[in-house]
Amino acid sequence: MNSMVMGQDIISNWEPRHERLFGTEIVKLNHRLRESGLFTRDAVARLIERCPASELGLESMSEDPNKKERLYGVLGDARGIDAIDAIEKGRIWMNIRRVMDWAPEYRKLLDNIFDEFRGRMPGFDTFKRNMGVLVSSPDANVYYHADIQGQSLWQIEGVKRVYLYPRSEAFMTGETVEKILLRETDERMPYEPWFDEYARVIDLQPGEMVTWPLYAPHRVHNHDCLNISVTMEHWTKEIWNSYAVHYGNGVLRRTLGLRTPSTQPSGLHVYPKAAAALLWKKMGRQRAGDVNNARHFRVDAASPNGRSPI
Repeated sequence: MNSMVMGQDIISNWEPRHERLFGTEIVKLNHRLRESGLFTRDAVARLIERCPASELGLESMSEDPNKKERLYGVLGDARGIDAIDAIEKGRIWMNIRRVMDWAPEYRKLLDNIFDEFRGRMPGFDTFKRNMGVLVSSPDANVYYHADIQGQSLWQIEGVKRVYLYPRSEAFMTGETVEKILLRETDERMPYEPWFDEYARVIDLQPGEMVTWPLYAPHRVHNHDCLNISVTMEHWTKEIWNSYAVHYGNGVLRRTLGLRTPSTQPSGLHVYPKAAAALLWKKMGRQRAGDVNNARHFRVDAASPNGRSPI
């Protein structure tokens, strides 16, 4: 049975062709998340106040255009609605992470969404599902990067311009994927302006969502308005196999000097590469994720740029 929001399907314009395209091509669909009442400004403000400090990410950039340093912030004693007001006037990104772990109503919604997907795509079995809520300032940017799991972006308020690039060696090499998986770099990657000539550009409106192929590079630019968005992540057996193969390739490249390893996510070669990946992790060779404990600002709705220095 399909899941519903207010008695209706969450995806409102699903067609049979989407089953063949989902996960392998760029797919843009219409959704009814706004009708759930869980993503209004007031609801998101309450979510901010409920969010454990460890799951609330706040970032900004230097006011100096010549500096691309990333600044990290804290909520302080700001109310949720004041934090949204501050973000609306500043250059701030708020990431409310893993909401399904500590807000049961969002867990239920996440499960309903994937139940609906599975009802439309038999065999679409997912695990390690994740939901986050993003609140970001007008004209904010997310730089050129790629994700390591199945990913979708759901727009609630405001408009995002999403640049989606071909999944090919010209835009992201297999070695770059390996570096991301082995945590030798973050998800950002080298970008050239000419890449945009080959991008599919989507102005994502409220009530629309988009998903794209695994490891497809992308970047995002907010229009001149506050944005509230939802991100969802998932794993499938095929995605895990691809992860294991690329990770194993990285290990073999670093230990045996293997130059052109296969990246096919199926076949007998998956198992030894998965074993190599597991052994690499057990040996403690994977780099720990960088944790930046520095805090540079606190949210301040009274400030012209929405923040005050710490």
